[in-house]
Amino acid sequence: MKFKISPFIKSAALVIMLSGSYSCRNMYDVEPKNQVDAKNMFQNIYDADAAVVGIYGKLLGLAKQYEVLNELRADLMEVTPNAGAELQQINTHNVLDGNSYADPKPFYAVILSCNDVMKNLKIMYDTNKLTANDYNQRWSDVAALRSWLYFQLGLHFGEVPYVTEALTNANDVKDQSKYPRLTLDALVKTLIAFLEALPYKLPYPAANSMVTQIDGYPSKLFFVNKKCLLGDLYLWNNEYRKAATVYKEVLETSTPNGPGDSYNYFNTYTLNSGTDNDAVTTSAWQGFLSRSMQDREFQTEWIWSMVFDKSFAPENPFVDLFANSGGSYLVKPSQTAIDNWNAQIQNDGTPFDLRGPNNTYKIINGQPVIVKFLYNYLNTTTGLPVNALEKNGRWFLYRTPTLHLRYAEAANRDGQTKIAWALVNAGIKGAYDNTAEPDATKRRITNLPEPYMFDARKLDAPTIRGKYHRNLGIRARVGTTNLNVALQTDMTGMEDKLIDEGALELAYEGNRWQDLMRIAMRRNDPAFLADKVYNKLLKDGNPAAAAVRSRLMNKANWFLPFK
Repeated sequence: MKFKISPFIKSAALVIMLSGSYSCRNMYDVEPKNQVDAKNMFQNIYDADAAVVGIYGKLLGLAKQYEVLNELRADLMEVTPNAGAELQQINTHNVLDGNSYADPKPFYAVILSCNDVMKNLKIMYDTNKLTANDYNQRWSDVAALRSWLYFQLGLHFGEVPYVTEALTNANDVKDQSKYPRLTLDALVKTLIAFLEALPYKLPYPAANSMVTQIDGYPSKLFFVNKKCLLGDLYLWNNEYRKAATVYKEVLETSTPNGPGDSYNYFNTYTLNSGTDNDAVTTSAWQGFLSRSMQDREFQTEWIWSMVFDKSFAPENPFVDLFANSGGSYLVKPSQTAIDNWNAQIQNDGTPFDLRGPNNTYKIINGQPVIVKFLYNYLNTTTGLPVNALEKNGRWFLYRTPTLHLRYAEAANRDGQTKIAWALVNAGIKGAYDNTAEPDATKRRITNLPEPYMFDARKLDAPTIRGKYHRNLGIRARVGTTNLNVALQTDMTGMEDKLIDEGALELAYEGNRWQDLMRIAMRRNDPAFLADKVYNKLLKDGNPAAAAVRSRLMNKANWFLPFK
């Protein structure tokens, strides 16, 4: 990925260096000082911008590993007969030495690049080559991305070295007296403290030089959202009020179109809020996956999304992973995932969930194919490649429904189960419309302190238009029936349904392993995770199902060996 506007051309060498030149042969052989002489490259704001974009270019190389670790280890994805031994090992939680998907080194290659850039940005600031604002924004961005990478490592490897220095001797990372391995719980607490102290926690402002067009795509969607990440860490750490607070701040933040557009992330779930934002048809929901990244609807639906394009490296890995025409067709939707969608009921009584068939997956040549990531490669009607040699695509990392579901999970655990029920079903106005209350000004409003204040009132006398008066829930947006009203007072039952809804809405977006492990750890109930993986394998006829369940009943076996 490279800038295509003239001020950045002179920094192309740095972009190339950061996006592809570091070796992944060994996590200990990365020597940033030997790549490009930093004193000649970090000279001005354009060099700083190129360095940050280069980090994200390097991040693209992790997409396939990220997808496999977060989805195949869980219950919604299954291997095909084309899968080799490495994917089969991941699927059955029996990973052998040398499995490339279970290798932490590629993550550390990006982390060490982050450390190097953060060091040089600080030097630029100290020598007056960057203003305080420019430094704080870029340094905080790279720091947050590094924190996201560490969180991923913790989720999959359990205990990892936490290295924050730009290494002059990369072998030092082997020294556990300098870089002790942090457990996942300790790592989460460390990352929370670090992110809380960031000097800048918002997205890049519209006037920032980082907000531009990169290879024809809006760069404002490429960067990790710091508050979403912080909320996820709070949620993992069982700090529910803090999680709900930062999630709601993002919900009520203007989308990348800017405040002049009067469009916030919660608008995704409002009636008549945009061309496709009522998404109660198969084609409308599919539009969130395929439409132009320049569109308001795309920028409201997706908080973090990156691109693969035929014009730059790396090549889109999802074609090879998912496609049965033009790719190797290595993984597919599990029968569990398909059954989840088939079990839903539409408002007209039809058993169907439009988020599943012909949206998240399609039957192509008689085979179930995960197509969520392939809509910029396939013909949406035939399911065949438009051009097998042009493997354009998107990497979907964080979506507004992810934000809603995580907020609902935090609210539910903080005693606000009714709010969670409302947001997942048909919105605030229906759940809080107390028809026994004669004073209409007291209806359709939660009357709770933040972060649980929702005003869905719509009155003409007096005139009141609450911020959430057109709020539409996750299930109502796709026309599925409400969950049982009894769940409004059932915290554990509601939590189960939130995780189930995540399977329907967010399948294959990299959330599933984290979701299952978070709930199982919170409840100290390894069977919550083990049973879901077992049922997947059992339904797909895998003879290792029982052995895998037994293995996963020991929490230590949730983590990959760190080599």
